[in-house]
Amino acid sequence: MEDDDILDTQDTQDSSEGPQQRPQSLMLAFFGNHVLEEGDLCVYSGSIIDVLGRVGIGEQAVRSTLTRMVNRGLLMRQREGRKMFFGLTPQATRVLQDGRTRIWQRGAVNDDWDGSWTLLGFSLPDSWKRQRHDLRSRLTWSGFGALYSGLWIAPGNVDVAAIVSELGLAAHVKIFHARADEATDIEHMVRDTWDLESIAARYVTFDKRWTAHLDAGSGDDPIGTRLRLVSEWLWTIRTDPRLPARHLPPDWPARPARETFRRVADQTARPAQGMARELLETTRLR
Repeated sequence: MEDDDILDTQDTQDSSEGPQQRPQSLMLAFFGNHVLEEGDLCVYSGSIIDVLGRVGIGEQAVRSTLTRMVNRGLLMRQREGRKMFFGLTPQATRVLQDGRTRIWQRGAVNDDWDGSWTLLGFSLPDSWKRQRHDLRSRLTWSGFGALYSGLWIAPGNVDVAAIVSELGLAAHVKIFHARADEATDIEHMVRDTWDLESIAARYVTFDKRWTAHLDAGSGDDPIGTRLRLVSEWLWTIRTDPRLPARHLPPDWPARPARETFRRVADQTARPAQGMARELLETTRLR
């Protein structure tokens, strides 16, 4: 199982009202919001059922998702009397920390690109379909696009060696860091390599949906609102390679979408934390 499989948190179909959210996406948002920074904290299953019920996930779906995530090595169980508590495994902690960096630190607009590119070339046997899928998925999550079938490119100096090593493909991959020659039309290359229309559409959908939320003044359930917000934002940014702003259309919608995300996030942060303290029954890992 790869990080992109874990963080592929939404169904593939979406509408003007936003993506269809899966229980695992909201479960990850829950643990990222309320457990990740608490170290060895475990949460009672009944509390998880209560919180996810606020965003439309039924009890049976929550229980089956918890079991599935335990089986996948993402959660650990601990029994306290007749109650079952759940906490993060080291694998899930690493994945959520990566997601936290993408969501809260890197941002969705690349204004400080230094002109460099990371290129990765690979050649895998035709029979290695799973390895090829895993590599392409991890490269996409890391901001790469296919310049040609076996040559992928990402803006900036991307440390991708660990991914290649983890997949066991070091002998089949070559990595370079370079700058484009003046003869290269970077805007044209960007349009050919990445699906800008699809990326932009995600930002427009997100911004429209959450601007309407702000205009409506909906704040009666901050913990549920924040779960939906973080889950949808991750879905929005997960295929965005953070291309250099100078080589994107001047009206690139990532900027207003990012500001909308921050406004709702700021609005819900403290109320959601307070509600979590009231709702969540917790214990510490033994």
